[in-house]
Amino acid sequence: MDNVKEKNIYKKRGFGFYLSIYRKILIQDLKSKMSYRADFIISTFGMIMTNLSGFVTFMILFHNFPSINGWDYYHMLFLYGFSLIALTPVQCFFDNNWNLRFMVRSGDFIKYCFRPINVFFYFISEVFDVKGVGQFIFGLGTFIYAWYHIGIPVTVITIAQAVLFLITASLFMIAIMNASAATCFWIINSGYVMVIMFRFKDFAKYPASIFNGVFKFIFTFLIPIAFVAYYPSLVFVTPDSVPLLSWLSPLIGAFFFYLSYKFWMLGVRRYDFTGS
Repeated sequence: MDNVKEKNIYKKRGFGFYLSIYRKILIQDLKSKMSYRADFIISTFGMIMTNLSGFVTFMILFHNFPSINGWDYYHMLFLYGFSLIALTPVQCFFDNNWNLRFMVRSGDFIKYCFRPINVFFYFISEVFDVKGVGQFIFGLGTFIYAWYHIGIPVTVITIAQAVLFLITASLFMIAIMNASAATCFWIINSGYVMVIMFRFKDFAKYPASIFNGVFKFIFTFLIPIAFVAYYPSLVFVTPDSVPLLSWLSPLIGAFFFYLSYKFWMLGVRRYDFTGS
C-alpha cells in the first residue's frame, strides 16, 4: 500500500515541483562554488581562452581561403558561435553524466534510487559546471558579431527563432551525451564511448555539406551532430531556401532527447533490479 501511495505522489509531481527543487539545489551549488572565487574566475577565463583559440583558427584559415564550400568567414563564425551557445547547456547542466560510470561502478549510484523523485533529475541536478558560463559568453559575442556582419534583420520573429533553434540544437548534444553516459550500465569501460561522442562536437562548427554522403548521413541521422548548429542555422543564413530538416529540427531534437532519456532510465531499471 505504501509503495502504491509513493508512486501516486511521484506521478503528481509536475514541472513546477522539479523547478522549485532545482532552483534550491542550484543556489546551494553556486554558493559552494563561489566560495572559491579564484577557481571560478580561472575556470571561466580558461574556457574563454580555449574558445578564443578556435576563433583565431578561423582567422588564420580564412586568411588563406576565402570560403569553405560556399561558406565565407562571417557565415562560418555564425555557425561557430551558434554551436558554442548550443553546447553550453550540456556543459553547464548535464556535466554530471561524466561521473555516472564511476557512481555505477562503485555502487554509490544506488542512493539515487531510494528517493521519491525522478532519478534522472536527481542525478543530473547535483552538478552545475560554471566553466560553461565562459563558453556561453564567448559564443554569444561571436554569434552577435557574425549576425551583425551577415546582415540578419533583428526582429521579434528572428530573435524568437534564434531562441527556439538554439534550444533545439542543445537537445541533440544533450541526447548524445545522455545515451553515451548510460552505456555504463552495460559496458564496464564506457568512458571511451563518452569521450568519442563528446569529441564529435568539434564537427558541429562545420557545415554538414562539406562531408561526403556517408558521413553526412551518419552526422544527420545516427550521430546527429549536424543538428547542433548546421541545420538550425540555415533558418538564418539561407532564409530563402531552408531545407525541411531545419524546420523539423525542434521535433527531431525533442524525439532524440526523449529516446536518450528512456535509454538512460532503462539502464537505471537494470541497475536497480540487478544491483550491478
